[in-house]
Amino acid sequence: MADESVPVREGMKTYSYLLLYIALSSGQIFFNKWVLSSKEINFPYPLGLTLLHMLFSSVLCFVLTKVLKILKVEEGMTLEIYTSSVIPIGAMFAMTLWLGNTAYLYISVAFAQMLKAVMPVAVFILGVAAGLEVMSIRMLLIMSVISFGVLVASYGEININWIGVVYQMGGVVGEALRLIFMEIFVKRKGLKLNPISMMYYVSPCSALCLLIPWIFLEKPKMDAQGTWSFQPLVLILNSLCTFALNLSVFLVIQHTSALTIRVAGVVKDWVVVLLSALLFADTKLTLINIFGYAIAIGGVAAYNNFKLKKEATRATISDGPKSPPMLAASSTKTSTQ
Repeated sequence: MADESVPVREGMKTYSYLLLYIALSSGQIFFNKWVLSSKEINFPYPLGLTLLHMLFSSVLCFVLTKVLKILKVEEGMTLEIYTSSVIPIGAMFAMTLWLGNTAYLYISVAFAQMLKAVMPVAVFILGVAAGLEVMSIRMLLIMSVISFGVLVASYGEININWIGVVYQMGGVVGEALRLIFMEIFVKRKGLKLNPISMMYYVSPCSALCLLIPWIFLEKPKMDAQGTWSFQPLVLILNSLCTFALNLSVFLVIQHTSALTIRVAGVVKDWVVVLLSALLFADTKLTLINIFGYAIAIGGVAAYNNFKLKKEATRATISDGPKSPPMLAASSTKTSTQ
């Protein structure tokens, strides 16, 4: 009986982590929208909010790893790696959060989520340009399906605001660049960091990248309108939820697999779209919206399936029988040409 209960407990733990991730990820999107758009909080400053998140994350990572020593930062970071890899990743992360949060001031949460479905297209195009991806008929078809679905969903949007669309697509490009830089970082630098270590190194860099535009773009507005008297408890709680979300991603990846986190992401997207229609007055879903988004999500599922099969094939090859020295040398030379 004791042996049979172990898999059950492990399964319950896995599902608990998944539900935690979906709840925190969905909740954080709604929380940010409420903080930025509600009259009660009166804090329409996406740069300031994102900067606060990064400062909070930097301090908390330092306390957890260096003061309390609950978590450990992986070693191997050098000045060359930091300047050539971490700074670009931090800059793109800052750009993604800034532009993505700004979009909530102009478009609904549901429509912003629909536009995010085009992410694989941006990642693939930039990956091909960087030499990390290879163009194929199958991938071209998948990218076309996703793009068509997003176009249909956009066509069905009643209150479309092109400023918000530009901000959201800018955030998508920033996230795609961040993922490309991350892949280059892992493949070419050979340094794999867990999410806590990555946040420890990236958060201060992102905060600095956000501080400079905040000083020139939002600080004068905050000074003029006297909105420094914001509600600190709400904003600290918002920052804490952001940090908890990053931790939940760490837990899900640690206890499940890449496929699980991607499937959970698709479920989260639908939860956000449907719940936003109930929670926010500016969200009015149409049948064309839902139809287009369903097409795009189908394309995203096909993309995830293709990528995971590709990764599984690579893993099988790398775990295969060892080649003789001469053959191993020749095969290595062929793969790098």
